[in-house]
Amino acid sequence: MQGWFQKLLKSRGSLSKQHNKEATKGLVTSVSGVLTSSSSTLPSCSSSPLSSSPEGTPSKPQQLPTVLSSELRWKRKYDIFVCHSSAQSDIEEATRLVSFLEDSTRSLRCFLWQRDACPGGAVCTEFCQAVENSHLRALLITPNFVQDDWCNYMMHQVLTEGPMSNRMIPLLHSLSHSQYPKELKFYYYIDLSRNPVQAYTLVNRTVLQYLEDLVKKEMTHNFQMSGSSSGLDGADSLQEDKLISQHSPAGTAIPLEVMQKSHKHFSDISCDQQQQQLKNMTQEGRNLATH
Repeated sequence: MQGWFQKLLKSRGSLSKQHNKEATKGLVTSVSGVLTSSSSTLPSCSSSPLSSSPEGTPSKPQQLPTVLSSELRWKRKYDIFVCHSSAQSDIEEATRLVSFLEDSTRSLRCFLWQRDACPGGAVCTEFCQAVENSHLRALLITPNFVQDDWCNYMMHQVLTEGPMSNRMIPLLHSLSHSQYPKELKFYYYIDLSRNPVQAYTLVNRTVLQYLEDLVKKEMTHNFQMSGSSSGLDGADSLQEDKLISQHSPAGTAIPLEVMQKSHKHFSDISCDQQQQQLKNMTQEGRNLATH
């Protein structure tokens, strides 16, 4: 009876060990299956966003023209003054133009009266100061512009300050050539109606070209001034040399050839004759002194 009971316990122990082995083997198999499936779903290194593919490389920021950092540009508060009427369509068109010019790739400084005018300031004063503090003036000429009194006033103000200074940019929009102001008939204009983006680009190029010409003129002027100042210094030195030669003993000295001839001439004369000549010269001097 006791032997049978021990056999029963041993058989149960062997069955439990076999069951544990099978359970452990199944768990390992399931875990390896999970790892295999998860590794197959992971992205490969070639598809990583840090790869050196052309699409993943960041583009270099566009460099601004060097003329925008010149000192002459910053002597005025604005690069361009945009004059337009108070009509809503003109305000929207002027806003689109200014947004294009003030973009980070161009970084121009523009004046818009509805945005930059000082609240409470006189209209005439604000406009005149903005015109004076701007390098160029853009006139958005539309049917509303032609009929607006303030626009006509600003147009004449710009013409009065610099009629031939190349600082005015007429911008034609939705206006026939017959309605074009007679005061501007001798000026080239940019038509915004055909291709606005191309026209905006042309305005940007015009501003940059004006600033470049301004810098070149300043450099030429400085070079001429430095040359004239050096010329004055040379003239002063020549005048100084002339004055020194007039008052210096070296300036009144006898030339070398004359001295050599005189020396040769006196070398041919005997010592007694030289002494006699000296006595005669001394006596003549005394006679002149007594008289």
